[in-house]
Amino acid sequence: MQDFPKPDAVLGAVIDWLRDVAVPNLPPHAAFEAKVAANALGLVARALDAGPAETAEHARLTALLGRGGGIEDLTAALSERIRSGEIDLATPGLADHLWTTTLDKLAVDQPKFAPYRRVRTAETQEG
Repeated sequence: MQDFPKPDAVLGAVIDWLRDVAVPNLPPHAAFEAKVAANALGLVARALDAGPAETAEHARLTALLGRGGGIEDLTAALSERIRSGEIDLATPGLADHLWTTTLDKLAVDQPKFAPYRRVRTAETQEG
């Protein structure tokens, strides 16, 4: 196994190069495509960093449903229980799970989304 460079450092270097070097020197359409590629790589980098959040999501799902399984299976089971009315927002832990999972997904998909940033800033100031 390689020690250096770390995968996140490689991704960061490629993203920086695309944004800082390639985009300014490309024709408009190619520059647009390079920006899209840089954004896609940024999403990949954030997804790779999301391991702890995914582990926590799995633990919350396991606790809510009272059984184990893969995260996709557990999410589908939770959705079905909500849809059927078996559980709702009065179920202990459900609202917290939904809120936390939403914020964790926004951290990967849309970290610059203004409402998300306001919530995270407020959490930082409270904590």
